[in-house]
Amino acid sequence: MNQLFKLDEMLTPKIVTVLYWLGLIAIVISAISVLFGFGAYQYLGFFQRLIYAILILIFGGLMVRVYSELLIVIFKIYENLKKIADRQ
Repeated sequence: MNQLFKLDEMLTPKIVTVLYWLGLIAIVISAISVLFGFGAYQYLGFFQRLIYAILILIFGGLMVRVYSELLIVIFKIYENLKKIADRQ
């Protein structure tokens, strides 16, 4: 708890990992809801819902992964810059 108030350790990379998994769970729930026709998708045929669900799984998962990796890269850059600064 003491490290939390000193700001010596980055907390955000851990939060990004949790948000990544929550994002993947949300993508799967969205795809399932589209597949079974909840909401506005209830008026589409099964084949259209199946295609939309697959697209949501593929592109949604890809977008969550890319966004999470971009955030993690920022913190990796910070860590490497901190190592360089500590050496000098």
